[in-house]
Amino acid sequence: MAKHNCGNCSFRAKYDNNPKSFLGRIWRWHTNWCPGWKQHITSLPTEERVKLAKKYK
Repeated sequence: MAKHNCGNCSFRAKYDNNPKSFLGRIWRWHTNWCPGWKQHITSLPTEERVKLAKKYK
């Protein structure tokens, strides 16, 4: 599988800037099924994973 750039995703930045924006909402929906995002999350250390889980769920 190709390396994903989820940590620097421009759609993720849109969500961070305005979670209610159209692109922000698409990104959030996308994270529910995206294999790249799931791989990114599982590759992180536990502390960072928990921090992101609290922020985006």
